[in-house]
Amino acid sequence: MADNLGPHREMEVAGRCVINFGSDSFLGLDQDPRVRQAITHGLEKWGTHNGASRVFSQVRAGVAAEQQLAAWLGTEEVLLFASVSLANLGALPGLVGRGDLLAVDEQAHNSIQEAAKIAKADGVCVVSFRHRDPGDLERVLENNEPYRLAVVAVDGVYSMTGALAPLPELNRVALKRRAILYVDDAHGTGVLGRNGRGTVLDALGNYDNTFVVGSLSKAFSCFGGFIGCPARFKKLLKIRSNTYIFGGPVPPPYLEAIPVVCAILASPEYNELHGRLQRNYQRLVRGANRLGLAILGGQTPIVSILVGEEEAAFAAGHFLFERGFFVQSVTFPAVPYHLGGVLRIQVNANHEPEAIDRLLEELKALQKQMTLPVTGRSAG
Repeated sequence: MADNLGPHREMEVAGRCVINFGSDSFLGLDQDPRVRQAITHGLEKWGTHNGASRVFSQVRAGVAAEQQLAAWLGTEEVLLFASVSLANLGALPGLVGRGDLLAVDEQAHNSIQEAAKIAKADGVCVVSFRHRDPGDLERVLENNEPYRLAVVAVDGVYSMTGALAPLPELNRVALKRRAILYVDDAHGTGVLGRNGRGTVLDALGNYDNTFVVGSLSKAFSCFGGFIGCPARFKKLLKIRSNTYIFGGPVPPPYLEAIPVVCAILASPEYNELHGRLQRNYQRLVRGANRLGLAILGGQTPIVSILVGEEEAAFAAGHFLFERGFFVQSVTFPAVPYHLGGVLRIQVNANHEPEAIDRLLEELKALQKQMTLPVTGRSAG
């Protein structure tokens, strides 16, 4: 439990000052005075909450936020949800029905897996395919024909490893087999792609065969999640997404901040922010490679270091905490069982380079305390 937060990811936990390498606020916009001012203005204008499902009423700031998100993202429409998990839990079962097929990457986010259970209970044929494997996706789609429609659910960036989905290859299979891609791009929003639009547009060139899900509570440093979709599907999602109908809305103060963040991302300033972020996580990756550590990811600010057994992962996290760093120790079911445990390091644009160097020194010290998996490269 954190008691105080600083501008460079310092935080006080149990009376100890540590540097937080577990924050999803990748661009550091939670510390930006323009974002804070927008939230304060929204609080003064709307109060803390409008207290109603959007099915019954909504504030104009919500409509404006959706319009700004769609313009920035490049989709026809955007629909806001109170979180990415609620978006997945509502939208996926709403998009498919009896006679349809839902194909899910075996390592897709937990909320997609839970949404698949709801769809299956509703009579939808649900199957899984091997992680990031277009060939296995084609096998699964072919083996389960005939179907009316297939939806293929994947992560754009896999949250525990930082691995990217091979979207062009997956989309070729989907188009061939009458399937639509559903991409949870929560960890790509604001971090990857031109002006932070995520993995989909740069990979595919359009959204013609894709629903894209983005996060507003990670790099955006606001609140909620959204689905970018064709205009004709927005009404369908409103009608058939239970979490939209029965869930609460994004609080109005945060709605006022969303257009502010969109403007930052669409401006030349984004290149500066993203450049600082990229330099930081590349600094970490280079250092981890010099130490010979076995890492997952490296193309995004999520860098996971293999540790081995689950107990070792927790011991490694405690070791780093005692030396002034908060790093997440992650084990099954968040990561596949065969991986054991990992240290999940999340690098932010407002981390000081010196803090990254100090973390690398402590990882080197950790190697002397326990045997960590290595890549075969020698340290130095």
